[in-house]
Amino acid sequence: MKALVFHGPGHSAWQDVPDPAIQDAGDAIVRVDAVTICGTDLHILKGDVPEVPSGTVLGHEAVGEIVEVGSDVRTVRPGDRVLVSCITACGRCRFCREGSYGQCRGGGGWILGHLINGTQAQYVRVPYADLSVYPLPGAVDSKDAVLLADIFPTAYEVGVLNGRVQPGDTVAVVGAGPVGLAAIATARLFSPDRIIAVDLAPARLDAAKHLGADVVVGVGEEPERLVADLTDGLGADVVIEAVGVPESFEMCTRMVRPGGHVANVGVHGKPATLHLEDLWIKNVTITTGLVDTYSTPTLLRMMAAGRLPASSMVTHTFPLDGMEEAYDVFSRAADTGALKVVLGGQQHDVLTVRAT
Repeated sequence: MKALVFHGPGHSAWQDVPDPAIQDAGDAIVRVDAVTICGTDLHILKGDVPEVPSGTVLGHEAVGEIVEVGSDVRTVRPGDRVLVSCITACGRCRFCREGSYGQCRGGGGWILGHLINGTQAQYVRVPYADLSVYPLPGAVDSKDAVLLADIFPTAYEVGVLNGRVQPGDTVAVVGAGPVGLAAIATARLFSPDRIIAVDLAPARLDAAKHLGADVVVGVGEEPERLVADLTDGLGADVVIEAVGVPESFEMCTRMVRPGGHVANVGVHGKPATLHLEDLWIKNVTITTGLVDTYSTPTLLRMMAAGRLPASSMVTHTFPLDGMEEAYDVFSRAADTGALKVVLGGQQHDVLTVRAT
């Protein structure tokens, strides 16, 4: 089969690799029908995630069809259309039993495209399939459903819920990329007083406005002063960091009000300064987190009911073998206007070779 393979920082290739096979009784093999690219994949290519070994197939988000299952799999069977979650859960360890699947110590957590071969391929092996794939209703389109593999649960759990957004809050979202936009869309479910979006790119600020931001502001337009002006000098109740660079994190800590919350969602590749000399007296709560995906069933029901604006976030589509072009477009989002790219759907005649 073909797959997008990581060959060290700055290098990847769409190339032939061996077909995946059942290795454990809880495994499923999924034919990939739709896949997307995450900002985390770009971090890997930059060298920000050094534990990813050269030779790994990238990707941790997909929709596809089950073509084979191990003897212990009970909840899905060949022919089922499923969402492949970015998080794999053993279901047995302490953290899984608490619903903290992202911290799984039984061989799960974020492993796809990280510690084992991932989803940017014609086929993917999914360990612990009973807890790591979700059957999809026919009414949910694949290019929408794939956004539930990572960005929507990440934004909702690590941003909105960890930030404790409440009715009447002022919420500032720093970074209007895909996860930041999903944070805006899901924060609206809690009826905040206003949502302020901050970004460098005018196209992303336009998208933020479309998805529910009440105020948008460029990084060069004094966003901290704007937040202060809109809150009588107090600062935002909740600030969601959705970029992953030191400057944006430090901006978030300056924007938050006393007693407020900073929810860090961005993937950081460099140290950021925590200005405790200013923050110690402000009663500020700072949270970090890897998504657990406990909210995926809820979000899936909301998507099936038409309550999540997923379709408008997909700006570019490609055939599966257009992976290298898709990476180029996604990595140059400021120039291309890319928000979320989706690949697949046109290659079924190629992807059926394992279904024998």
